[in-house]
Amino acid sequence: MSNYPTQKSDFRSYLPLLWRGLGRGFYFLLITIIFSLSCKKDLLYFQNVQQLDSHTSVDRLNRIFFVNDTLGFIAGGQRFYNAVILTTRDGGYTWKKDTFPQAGKEMFGLVQSASSTIYSCGYDGKLLYTNDMGNSWNFSQMQYLPENDIAFTDSTHAIVVGGQSFYSGYMSYINNYGGFIKWDSLNYQINRIKMVNGNTGYQCGYGVISKTTDKGQTWNILQVQGDDFTGMDIHNNGNELWVCGYNGSVFHSSDGGNSWERLRNGNDLTIAHYNLLDIFFQDSQNGWAVGENGLVLYSKDAGHHWMQYNHFTDNGLRSLSLRPNGDLIVCGDNGALYRISPQH
Repeated sequence: MSNYPTQKSDFRSYLPLLWRGLGRGFYFLLITIIFSLSCKKDLLYFQNVQQLDSHTSVDRLNRIFFVNDTLGFIAGGQRFYNAVILTTRDGGYTWKKDTFPQAGKEMFGLVQSASSTIYSCGYDGKLLYTNDMGNSWNFSQMQYLPENDIAFTDSTHAIVVGGQSFYSGYMSYINNYGGFIKWDSLNYQINRIKMVNGNTGYQCGYGVISKTTDKGQTWNILQVQGDDFTGMDIHNNGNELWVCGYNGSVFHSSDGGNSWERLRNGNDLTIAHYNLLDIFFQDSQNGWAVGENGLVLYSKDAGHHWMQYNHFTDNGLRSLSLRPNGDLIVCGDNGALYRISPQH
């Protein structure tokens, strides 16, 4: 015997359920179309995308740092196997790769001290530094800690930061040769540190942004949270900051971190989900951010609204630098290195 209804009344009893099912499907289809159209409207296109030769397809390139218009460095490698520094002397068009077996671990932070020495710190407390603008490098072993970034408080004293997500964090105080002075332990990882001048500086990490006004001797946690903060850009003598997080949040302060405005909520399910790794603002209005899966974003209104550039790589992009002619240089996973000309 058939289980299907055979009378009109039986069919009518199923109509409300059928309508509800069709209504839900139509609702989700409508939301998908609206989201798709809004994404297309905000899609930007590069004038030019040039893949540069990084001389590697396995190393992760973590940080770009330019000393001037022509001389620049990129720190990277493989976590347990390789330390890499790329050097350009023509403004980022061509790069030379150096490896350092004595370090043998992935490098992250890059900074120039007041004495013009360039430093890079890495996993397991590895430190590389050059006194001759990258022609030769020296190696020093610091404490065996997972270090992410480095900043100098004066020409002979630096702070190196790192950690392991929400489990633990570290601040190591060293001299200009990597010699140990002291260290502090924290219960959160620090991803970035930057000193604005000899006294004032900021650091950001797993759910925390903090500030020092006494050369890093004490750090005050600022009233902003809600993400694993991965990128930080500072302007106006340390009074204006933009910070991005791995879950896609963007925060801004115009008063030295005393108050914050959340420009983008990475936990908002109604907007596109991004994993952000670095952020840079050219001025008070124009800024870029990069992240996982080849993400490049642009804002022309101080970070309130972000538009996505067309996709050109699946590799995560971890750092960016704006060149004098308006080009962006971005680097990331698997040796990804590009010079791109934005259009906005």
